[in-house]
This record gives sequence, structure tokens and C-alpha cells, in this order.
Amino acid sequence: MIRLQAESIRLEDLVQAVQDDAHGAVAIFLGTVRDHNIGRKVLYLEYEAYTDMAVREMEKIRDLALEKYDVGRIAIAHRSGRLEIGEASVAVVAASAHRAAAMEACRFAIDRLKETVPIWKKEFFEGGEAWIEGAGGPMRPV
Repeated sequence: MIRLQAESIRLEDLVQAVQDDAHGAVAIFLGTVRDHNIGRKVLYLEYEAYTDMAVREMEKIRDLALEKYDVGRIAIAHRSGRLEIGEASVAVVAASAHRAAAMEACRFAIDRLKETVPIWKKEFFEGGEAWIEGAGGPMRPV
């Protein structure tokens, strides 16, 4: 299951998509919108994506993680559009026979997603707005 979606991420759906009787471990990474960044109060975020390319890239990440780690299934979902403080923006769920592989696959997938998937984050904060580059900064004023 790979999704780029405007609607809220339903973690239960992702867990259900990867879980089966052969896998005793399910690891979850859930990224949420926080209320601050670089010393500023964040009001909300907006995500934009090149949809077709983003989905293809997330599929590649899933396939690479399946090859690299001893996991049976991986699901990835990322939001687009406006997100409020506390909402889930991204989720990676991996199932394997044992916990280490599932956790390693989750870490790999979220790190690679942040590096390669064409999804852009615009932060709206008290006093302005900016596109965020990389992992939380720097900010580029709009």
C-alpha cells in the first residue's frame, strides 16, 4: 500500500495492509505536525507534491526496503494539502518476523522518502510563511 492523499492517514489501514500470520513484528513511524520550528510558533503546514512521480518514488523505496531488509510487507502514506498541528503527515509501517528488521526498514524508508520524494512543505508561522528545505530547515521566505 502506497498512498499520497489529502485525507487523514488511518494508521489502522496501514497496519492491516502489512500484518499477517507470518509476521510477528509490526514497526510504525508516524510523523506529525509540531507547533514550532526554528524558534517560531507554527500555525499549520501545506504539502505540495508532484503526485505521479512521488508515488513512483515511494514504490521504489518500498521495493528497495523489501530487498534490503528481511521484511514481508511495507506500507507508506504521505499527506498533501493543509495540515493542522498534531495531524499525521507521513506514516511508514513495516512487518517482519522479528522487530529489528521491521524497525530498520521503517528508518530506511522514512529517511529515503525525505531525500528523494518530490513533496514540498510550506510552513505558516506567526509573522510569515516559508518553504522548508530538508529536515526542518533552513527556511526560505515566501
